[in-house]
Amino acid sequence: MNRMAIEPGSRGPAARVLVLSFSDLATDPRVNRQIRILAPHHQVTAAGWADPRVAGVRFVPLAPRRKPLPRRLLAAARLLAGRFDAYYWNRSEVVDCRDRLAGIGADADVVVANDIDALPVALALAPRARVLFDAHEYAPLEFEDRLFFRVFQQRLRAWQCRTWIPRAAAMTTVCESIAEAYERDTGVRAEIVLNAPDYEPLVPSDAAARGGALRLVHHGAAIRSRRIEAMIRTLRLLDARFTLDLYLTGADRAYFEELRREAGGDPRVRFNDPVPMRELPRVLNDYDVGLFLLEPTNFNYRFALPNKLFEFVQARLAVAIGPSPEMARVVRERGLGIVTDDFRPESMARALAALDAATIMGFKASADAAARALSSDAARETVTRIVDRLAAKRA
Repeated sequence: MNRMAIEPGSRGPAARVLVLSFSDLATDPRVNRQIRILAPHHQVTAAGWADPRVAGVRFVPLAPRRKPLPRRLLAAARLLAGRFDAYYWNRSEVVDCRDRLAGIGADADVVVANDIDALPVALALAPRARVLFDAHEYAPLEFEDRLFFRVFQQRLRAWQCRTWIPRAAAMTTVCESIAEAYERDTGVRAEIVLNAPDYEPLVPSDAAARGGALRLVHHGAAIRSRRIEAMIRTLRLLDARFTLDLYLTGADRAYFEELRREAGGDPRVRFNDPVPMRELPRVLNDYDVGLFLLEPTNFNYRFALPNKLFEFVQARLAVAIGPSPEMARVVRERGLGIVTDDFRPESMARALAALDAATIMGFKASADAAARALSSDAARETVTRIVDRLAAKRA
């Protein structure tokens, strides 16, 4: 593949870009969006667990982590002893990544490393390339609510951040609170790239046309620490006007069954099949209120600014959330919906019970007005600007 000259403002396939993520590139919204932003302008190779299915992008499959018991025990011993360097470079997925991407990394102009586990190997694979590090979460406290993480992973993550983030040529992350935390730790200031989907040319559905019925909806991963049961309890505290539809993903079948038991056979709670992420706003458009109660059980939950908030906006829904500061700021600034004083189902139920169709339509109109500003347009500009700048320096 011949490398083309990189010109200021060029939007041709000017640079060879490697996007690296230890995730499913088809279903990881942030990484998939990143690939789609870069693909029209650069020669993109994407490496991860599953093909992103983006036209013109070369895909290199990486092997998910699988370790026999003796290797897991050795890895645990290295972590407990603080031998983080030995632990990291002997991880099976890191070894596999270096084997599969050695030539591609050496030939790259820019490498985009997604999350902290991808950053050290990205820097090693491409010593002559410029590396953009995209932090999806605040890694040192990502699962601080779990004992296993605190014992085995927390010191490792802190070491990774201190050691490797200052070596990246540029850094992005999802919100101001996480950017500030990384800057305190590493001295590196990240640019903000919101977890916002593409703009959808939709119009708000008419809440008044439902004859008084109000349709709540929640979508996302069925992760136990997210305590989705709180939203089911909220619905069960509401009167017969309200229904709750859940579109959940994940492999924790035991938790799915717990949620079904929590619903107690109430026909107003419906469990639906997952929807492909690119189709979500169009499917959600038929609802009235996007509901999300995320108790701040760890740092990243406290400061979450997730895809689903922006998907609610693209679907032109009213939004109902707890007092998560980053989400609450967006909802209040844009007049998108309600923010409760705490995360209790009782508080959310009281706030929802006070809504009527006219109020909901006002929130939907605000979502419609904000949809362009809260789409991926800003992310597209930021990501392409950074990658173009890094590619120009590499030229």
